[in-house]
Amino acid sequence: QVQLVESGGGVVQPGGSLRLSCTASGGIFIVYTMGWYRQAPGEQRELVATITRGGATTYAESVKGRFTISRDNAKNTVYLQMNSLKPEDTAIYYCNADLKRVLGPRQDYWGQGTQVTVSS
Repeated sequence: QVQLVESGGGVVQPGGSLRLSCTASGGIFIVYTMGWYRQAPGEQRELVATITRGGATTYAESVKGRFTISRDNAKNTVYLQMNSLKPEDTAIYYCNADLKRVLGPRQDYWGQGTQVTVSS
């Protein structure tokens, strides 16, 4: 059974930094695009950043220049370095992976989410 386990969330002051990690495991053959999404209270889930297996990245306009997504293909792990954090970055951050299992179809999987709170 595929699992995406996130870590690294927490409480930070405005202007601070956090690094999120997400590792996919469980009978995986190959992981294609990985990404981070977030959902603030009362809001819809939105894309933060994605990275392809080859390293091509996309970012939401609101995080460009502040957040950096990266990955380690050997570890099936994606990272999100978040700098210059703002109160409006407060949300639950979810990891997403487009992958194929050894015995199973290619499909999307989601992590359980990690809370990021930016507050003074």
